[in-house]
Amino acid sequence: MTETVIWGLTIPFIGTAAGSACVFFLRNELKLGIQRALTGFAAGVMVAASIWSLIVPAIDQSADKGRLAFLPAFIGFWFGILFLLLLDHVIPHLHVRTDQTEGPKSHLTRTAMLVLAVTLHNIPEGMAVGVVYAGFVNGSGNITAGAALALALGIAIQNFPEGAIISMPLFAEGKSKPRSFLLGTLSGAVEPVFGGITVLIAGLVVPAMPYLLSFAAGAMLYVVVEELIPEMSAGEHSNIGVVSFAIGFSLMMALDVALG
Repeated sequence: MTETVIWGLTIPFIGTAAGSACVFFLRNELKLGIQRALTGFAAGVMVAASIWSLIVPAIDQSADKGRLAFLPAFIGFWFGILFLLLLDHVIPHLHVRTDQTEGPKSHLTRTAMLVLAVTLHNIPEGMAVGVVYAGFVNGSGNITAGAALALALGIAIQNFPEGAIISMPLFAEGKSKPRSFLLGTLSGAVEPVFGGITVLIAGLVVPAMPYLLSFAAGAMLYVVVEELIPEMSAGEHSNIGVVSFAIGFSLMMALDVALG
């Protein structure tokens, strides 16, 4: 079981590394339409994962509260939202969607801020995977190995474009391909770290599992609304982002139900 958890926590990181490896195979940055499609797909995956892999299990685990079964999920969800809102204000970073007319929020370089932005919103994703695997290990609710794997795979898929949008601009600015790949990959290193920490903490406080699951859901949905949806809808012909969102959502829903 320990190996299953370790592999599960590592899968999202592999997705980031694979995306960063695009720097070795592509000469130019990903086209805007492709970026929009990948971002929309990622948003759909994260919304579906937040619902089926996090919020629904959180409510199921609180069934003994009767009509108030929603309360732990409600509380945890808002803590997740407020936690990311706090990070958004405390840590200077640049959103994934960056208008050329907007100045940076700090004295960090534009690329450094982009790396920090992606790294920042990898934290709740790692926590989400960690919480689900903690629930699987502790036998909490109806969380199965398949459901945990579905979430890990879904996040790995949406991490792919994140790795690419870091490594490709770094290379375009003059950094070597190996260094660009390394920096892109390192942006995803926080996921297994925070995932592992969450597994350890959740294992010590099993009764708090519904709160932790919904906390991760709130944090992930904050990232979707704040970062991904504006990016997939920017500019003309935004329908490709919406269609990709629907594809990502339905695929993640199918994976969670089929594997769970």
